[in-house]
Amino acid sequence: MLKLASPDAEFFFPNHAQTDLGTTTHLGIGAHQDDLEIFAIHGILEAYSDPEKQFTGVTVTDGHGAPRSGAYASMENDQLWEIRCEEQKQAASLGKYLAQYLLNYPSKKLKTTSREAVVNDLKAILTATHPNVIYTHNLADKHDTHVAVALCVIEALRTLDPPLKEVKLYGCEVWRSLDWLPDTVKIALDVSRHAKLQEALLAVYESQIAGGKRYDLATMGRRLANATYYQSHATDKAERMVYAMDLTPLIQSPAISVVKFISVYIQDFNKDVSKRVQRMCEGQTG
Repeated sequence: MLKLASPDAEFFFPNHAQTDLGTTTHLGIGAHQDDLEIFAIHGILEAYSDPEKQFTGVTVTDGHGAPRSGAYASMENDQLWEIRCEEQKQAASLGKYLAQYLLNYPSKKLKTTSREAVVNDLKAILTATHPNVIYTHNLADKHDTHVAVALCVIEALRTLDPPLKEVKLYGCEVWRSLDWLPDTVKIALDVSRHAKLQEALLAVYESQIAGGKRYDLATMGRRLANATYYQSHATDKAERMVYAMDLTPLIQSPAISVVKFISVYIQDFNKDVSKRVQRMCEGQTG
């Protein structure tokens, strides 16, 4: 059994037996219960459709602070925590994940610079799984905990010894779309397959949907919109898409400043918009 620093960490194996984590090909590392099914759906579908591939999920925080209304309005944090963890396990079973880890760290732990325990737990999981593709939150996400998780993932990969070779790290959409990324750097992941499975995975999170957040409708709508609005002068190449930024350079070159890395993307967006408006002001063609 993999030993982790988090005292509340849970391990869930959908097939009811501990399995070889080293067969993981796609790894998703998200902040909250339901994040994986939103941003890491590409990896989930890859493994669901191919017996040679396996998806393992990691949920870092306990999700205590989720907004709630209706039947969940008066629910205590610990009660909601238990429900959200069970929902994550249901999603893992439905999506045929190889394994699901719930580290159950408080969100406030992620929002400080004292994240060593979290980083060490992620390093242990990365060493055990040795994935080819890793999905996490993108650095332009507007949720503090999401960005903190992405930073923990980057730090874990940068300090892993021995390092993972030929691994791809994608930062995907949740609390901010990535349609603003220049097409030259935007990663468009085709998630056209298994629409019913995608809907079912999102529907598992009743505590969020009935609690006042229609993540199920919003997420499927975004995927449809991404596919249509991907390119203005070409027909659709997929029915559904998830956008991501490629964070791999940050682990290949640890000296790169994370702040500078994301700032360059934003500056490029600024230049793209400014140049287009200037061209149109001057009546120039593209």
